[in-house]
Amino acid sequence: MTIERFDAPFALVRYRSDGGTQLGLLVGDRVRDLGPDDLGAATLNDFLADPDWDRLTRLASESTDTRPVAELTLVAPVEPRQVLQTGANYRQHVIELVVAGLTQDGTRTPDQARSFAADIMDERKRSGEPYFFIGLPAAVVGDDVPLVLPAYSNVHDWELELAVVIGREAFRVSRENALDHIAGYTIVNDITTRDLVFRKDMKEIGTDWYRAKNAPGFLPTGPLLVPAPFVDGSNLNVRLELNGEVMQDASTSDLLFDIPALVSGASQTMPLLPGDLLLTGSPAGNGQHWKRFLRDGDVMTGSIEGLGTQVVRCVAEPRSGTEATTQEPRS
Repeated sequence: MTIERFDAPFALVRYRSDGGTQLGLLVGDRVRDLGPDDLGAATLNDFLADPDWDRLTRLASESTDTRPVAELTLVAPVEPRQVLQTGANYRQHVIELVVAGLTQDGTRTPDQARSFAADIMDERKRSGEPYFFIGLPAAVVGDDVPLVLPAYSNVHDWELELAVVIGREAFRVSRENALDHIAGYTIVNDITTRDLVFRKDMKEIGTDWYRAKNAPGFLPTGPLLVPAPFVDGSNLNVRLELNGEVMQDASTSDLLFDIPALVSGASQTMPLLPGDLLLTGSPAGNGQHWKRFLRDGDVMTGSIEGLGTQVVRCVAEPRSGTEATTQEPRS
């Protein structure tokens, strides 16, 4: 395991050990084990509820009992109880989608459609609200787990996202106080099966995010949890390469609703708990845009400035003799 684009004084990681999963403190390219006595808390989520970064700063200054991160198999750095996802939140991405729809019948030129779409987005930012839906925590895995592409579709897509890791419980918090409830940040690739997004049997129902986004391993996460004091989430480069070719390359400065607005908005309905993930949306450049979807053998390299790099390898699920529209239950 190598860590790239990581320059914070330290980060939290979780890795496979003989006893299961071990929490560690990453300093440079070496990891120190963290136990309850080191954290001053029984579990990672208990620590995130009231994170003492000064405590970890002191531990980071000690060089004893560490091992090279290259020798470890990192797993997802968080154990969320809830996963909140944000849709249509990159201004330029949404403008491109609107332009594609408005220019199909020839009534508008691309420039006219782009101006119209930009006005819609600006008004949405002024007076609208973020669009949230929920994911399953069971879909959260590390990039150590290959992404199995379900055989029931050929249109599985990538969506690299900056993810907020909740610290102190947030319930109906204001935008002004929202950052006080963020423990840190990580990387999530929100995998989506495009032909399952909209119901075909009853279009009036609309989107089906459960089937489209929650297959096993559809939320590759990590490999790092970087503490919030070391990250300015308002202007980070988000970049995804597919087999070495750049597909997504944007900045979080293009978010329609910024991170404080997202935390505040998501907290109005249900309390956000320590360790929960709040995905902030994905920029332009997914497979639907390129008309190219994930295949067996593909390698996705996703990086977000200051948060490291995740490498996800795709493998095809073996096809049965009879194709089904839904995935067969796993034993």
